[in-house]
Amino acid sequence: MIPDNNLVENGIIIVTGSTLRAEQMDRPLAYRLKSAIEDILKKQSMECTVVVLSDLWYLNGEALKRLPMVSIGGPGVNAVSANLYRNLPNSLVIDDLLMIQMDPELKDLRVCLWGLDHNLTVDALEIFLQKGYMDRFLQAVTTHLHG
Repeated sequence: MIPDNNLVENGIIIVTGSTLRAEQMDRPLAYRLKSAIEDILKKQSMECTVVVLSDLWYLNGEALKRLPMVSIGGPGVNAVSANLYRNLPNSLVIDDLLMIQMDPELKDLRVCLWGLDHNLTVDALEIFLQKGYMDRFLQAVTTHLHG
């Protein structure tokens, strides 16, 4: 187990649901995002711990809630996404089928990626990775951690 005090100082959390469907479908997406984030941070010589965990662990860990976080999977399979659905602004919505939710000013370092089904969640992640959303998020995170 990673000590909470290390995460509080310099961590990014990626949260998936704890349902069987979320474990099977969304957790591999979370590890893909983790790898992409770590690759970028390594190129920038930034030290940051990136951890994938379940919604239940995140919701029950007060120290974790202070960290930058990306939630993957919709409100039906991820309790964190269900909580954020009405609280985070929509950055991108395509036909009410997939969403990227994040604060446009990135003062709130929480992001929610999801689609109406697994394939649309994959699409939301692809857009996040390829269309500059992740880059903007990581810039804000590194500024927050080292600013």
